[in-house]
Parts: sequence; C-alpha cells; structure tokens
Amino acid sequence: MTLKLTTGLILFFALTTAFHRVARCQPSPDKINFVRQGVQRMLFDNSQSIPLASLNPGNVIGPASMHPVKQYSAQTSEVTYRDNKLVVQSENETQTAIWFGGFNPFATYFIDLNACAGSGELGFQCSDARDSEQFRVTIGFTDSLLTSVKLLVKSGAETIADQSIAVNAGETTRLKGRIILQMLGSGFTLYLHDGGIPQVIGQSDFNTYIDLRNKKYLRAFQSHLYVALQKGQVAVNKVEAAITTGMGLADIRAVTYENGDPMLDQGRLWYTMSVRGRALPHHLQGVFSMNPTTFDVKLEGIIVFDRGDDLLRNEVASHLFFDRKEKIWRGLTTGFSAYAFPDKEKKQLLAVESERDPRFGFSVMKAAPFGIVGDIEDPHILWDEDAGKWRILTCENNDGYKAVVLESDEWNKNYQRIAGPVAHNSTGTSIQKIGDTRYCFSGSSEREIFIYTYPDLREVGTLNMDLPPWDESAGTRVWPNVVQLPDGYPFKYVALMMDRYNFPGLKGPNWTYGALYLYHGYDE
Repeated sequence: MTLKLTTGLILFFALTTAFHRVARCQPSPDKINFVRQGVQRMLFDNSQSIPLASLNPGNVIGPASMHPVKQYSAQTSEVTYRDNKLVVQSENETQTAIWFGGFNPFATYFIDLNACAGSGELGFQCSDARDSEQFRVTIGFTDSLLTSVKLLVKSGAETIADQSIAVNAGETTRLKGRIILQMLGSGFTLYLHDGGIPQVIGQSDFNTYIDLRNKKYLRAFQSHLYVALQKGQVAVNKVEAAITTGMGLADIRAVTYENGDPMLDQGRLWYTMSVRGRALPHHLQGVFSMNPTTFDVKLEGIIVFDRGDDLLRNEVASHLFFDRKEKIWRGLTTGFSAYAFPDKEKKQLLAVESERDPRFGFSVMKAAPFGIVGDIEDPHILWDEDAGKWRILTCENNDGYKAVVLESDEWNKNYQRIAGPVAHNSTGTSIQKIGDTRYCFSGSSEREIFIYTYPDLREVGTLNMDLPPWDESAGTRVWPNVVQLPDGYPFKYVALMMDRYNFPGLKGPNWTYGALYLYHGYDE
C-alpha cells in the first residue's frame, strides 16, 4: 500500500512538473514584454551602399580608355584630371558626356560636386552607345546658384520630353554637396545633399515617355556625367552608381523556411524590406540581414521581378522563403508596380521563384499571377505539415484592410479563404511561433498591434511594447515582425519594426517612411 502510494505521488509530481515546464515554454504572446533597444533611419547610408560603378578622379590612369568623353557641340570643352578632381571647363557653349558606368533603372546615382562657376548645366545622361535614345536629368546653375531642374527624353531626332521637374528650388539655393538621383523604375527623385537631411529638388514619373524597366535598357544603356557650359567650369570629386538604402525602409518581414521557421544563416536573421521611393509604383524590394544580438542591419541586395514580358518590376511587401524539400527559393509579392500603368495591369499577389539565392546583389526572380487579384497585400505563406496545406495570411480590403487566411494544396494556385476577415484594421500580417504554437500578428490603424490565433484568427490580445514606433500624431499601421530565437541568445524574442514618418519635401502622394526600431522580448 505504501509503495503504491509513493509511486503514485512520484508520478503525480512528475506530471505536475512536466505540466508547469510546458506552461513555462508556452507563454501567451500578449504577456511578452518588448523593450526598445535602438532606432535608426538610413538616408542613402554610405556605409550600406553596394557599388555598381564609379568615376574616382584620384584613381584614373588612361582616362581616354577608362572614362571616354563625348563632345556634342562644334566647340569642345577641356576635360582634365587634377588635384583628385575631374574638371570640365570652356569659354564657349559646349556639351560634354563622360562615361562612368552601365545603367540600372533601380540604382541610385551620385555626383559629389566640388565647385561650379559661370553658367551651365550638369547632371546624368543615360543612353545607348549610338545615342539613339537618351534620358537626361540636369540641374542648371549660374555662379553656383541653382536655376533649373530638367528632364530630357529623346528618341532619334525626336524630343519626347523636355520639361521642368523642379521641386522646392528657391532662388537662393546653392548648388553644392552631393547630387543624388534615386531611380525607381518608372519614376525618380532628385536630391541635393550638403549635410543634414537631403533636400528634394526634383521628381518625375517618366513612364509615359520611356519605360526604363524594359530589359533592353538594362542591357544597352550606359551612364554618363553630363556637363553643358555657356562659359564656366565644373569640378567634381566623384561620380558613382550604387544600390542603396534610399531614404526610408518599411514592410519588414523575416525570410523563412517553407514551414515558417525564421532563417538564421551565418548567425544572422534575414529580412525583406521595401526601400522607399516616393509613391506606390516606386519602391524597391530590398534584402537585409542582422545579427539578432546587435543592431547591425546590413543591406545585402535588391530583388526585381520578371513576368516574362521583358519588363523588370519593382514589386514590394514580399515574403521570401527557402523550400528545403524542393531546394528552391520561393515566395509571394504584392504587385504594386501595376500603379505605373493602372489601365493595363491590376494589383494582385504574385508567386515568385528563383533557383539562385536572391538575397545578394541585384537579383531577378520569376513571377506569375496565381488568381488572387484585387486590393490585397502583405502576404505571408507557409507549409503547415500538420494540416497538409499551404496557408497564406494576408490583408484584404474589406471596408478597410482586414486579415484573412487562405488555404490550398499547392503553393501557387487554388487558394480558398478559411478564416477572416477580422474586425480590426490590419497591416503587415505575419505568422510566427511563440513556444510551439503559431500565432498571427498584425499592425493596425488603431494604435495597437493585434495578436490572433492561427489559423482561425480568434483575437488573443495586443502586443505589449515599451516605446512603440509612433506618437500621438504618427501613423500606426506598422509591421510587427516578431521572431522567436532558439536557445543560447540573451533574450527569447526580437522584433524589428518601422515607423510611418514620411520624408519631407516631396510633392503629391508619397509613402516614404520610415526609421527602423529594434525590440527585445522577455517573457519571464
């Protein structure tokens, strides 16, 4: 009798201990405390730029070969390299183009201006070898004062566009510092940067004149420093093209494996983020990495998308995953580039694939529609092994964006809704495990980040954050991006979010947020 009682007590205590251990390992996500660790906004961050081409005057030997010169006028300018500067000067009217690299319609181009005197124009010219097509962005000056900002597009002898694109250009704006041309596929923004925050001085949507997303321009166009002088001199410290962070980052989502587990590769978490341009057709899909114990966010590359029609599209709000069973990179993206030609294309979700690792440098992923057309965005996909189904958590416009769950037997077709829409406004929807249980997270316009059960979207609560990434006046539709870390880290959870403060000085609609906010999560 005593032995049976003792055995029973031992079994009872063992089961009780196991129950409490499981309970400790399975916290409720609304009980986790997220504490802010740091914040940063990357503004064309030099330390993050991925170089594509440059003209560095201090390193030029054999300029006629390294950086050939085209003279477009009867009178020719004098082009010299001295004192680590490129100097173009003339006593007469001249037009000069100096080659410095190839062309990428999603790159950022820089002129580091040393000085200018007299009157004329300088800027960027992109054209083929025979100048049969030309795309030129120039800034006019007189005695170093900015006088104009123009776009010129030519095809053969025909001038397609010759117009002012000036924004915020006052009569006393001095032309000094760096000129930054942020190319965005179907548009661009031009900045002047002389310390502090870059100043917007020009912007254009040029896609009705020329569609630089066409592959032929990537293959044939070349980039030049363009200088037109009436009488004067321009001295340049450096010209370069690079893949950059732009002036804002948003739509942050962890790269995962096919089952939704976050990818920890080379000791780093990997993220897709939108490198912000100006309006909806203009952003770029960036890929970043970060050591989860630090705040060393690093730009690794950008991805554009090929639907097989000779256009490279800059879609964003993507979820990228590596399918370990099929040994292929896959994902979903949102077809925001349709806004460049809304009469020809519809916004929709696209299924994307690549055999090559698309995280690094300049990558192109194959993309295809799969039947989810309309005002729907921010998809997160995973293979649910227990259910034997592919599932997508996404935001659909049902009297405002609301989270829904879709399900299919195949990753890229035949999806049907199985849950939602939820009651609350939703954005940046994502699925992540807390303990061994999956939950759905969503930002909102309600100054809360909502948590739902997976896959039925029953409301659990809201995320507990110290210093959320907004104030009383800011937009709050952020992306939660909660990631659970394996054992061995000094904290169990990490969340990388953005704010929604737009970049100043742009004209018209723009979505140019934001800064990055890092949180560590504790459930003790």
